[in-house]
Amino acid sequence: MKLMRIQNPSLWNWSSTPQLSHLRDEISRLFEEPFGLLERRADFFNGWSPNLDLYEDKESLVARVELPGLKKEEIDVWLEDGALHVAGERKFEQKDDHGATHRLERFYGRFHRTVTLPKQVKADNIKATYEDGVLTVTLPKAEEAKPRQITVTGE
Repeated sequence: MKLMRIQNPSLWNWSSTPQLSHLRDEISRLFEEPFGLLERRADFFNGWSPNLDLYEDKESLVARVELPGLKKEEIDVWLEDGALHVAGERKFEQKDDHGATHRLERFYGRFHRTVTLPKQVKADNIKATYEDGVLTVTLPKAEEAKPRQITVTGE
């Protein structure tokens, strides 16, 4: 009888630092993922959240929110405690004449999206427009938040 020792060749060149780091990441992912799934499901049951972009230019902050299929009367926009709130409801339209439904991927129901503004804005001059399913909210910056040129003095 001949006894052989089998070694996995991939273990011979094992550099511990990157492998351990990867193993640690995988273990962390295993523990975090179930809670992440629960969190996503909680969002699912509490409504949906439209996509939102927020950017700024020299004079304003601009938020663009994707809200296809809504009427402007179904959208609420307000500013509170330095955060922009957008809320509303997309109603499910059941049509009897189209036959059986095979797939429903669009979200329906109430939504509420909040984004904390990175700068102070002039609340009295905020404008919101809705066109082609996109809500655009323009928030003029407060004078304190605008960039200023500072004159250097001295010799």
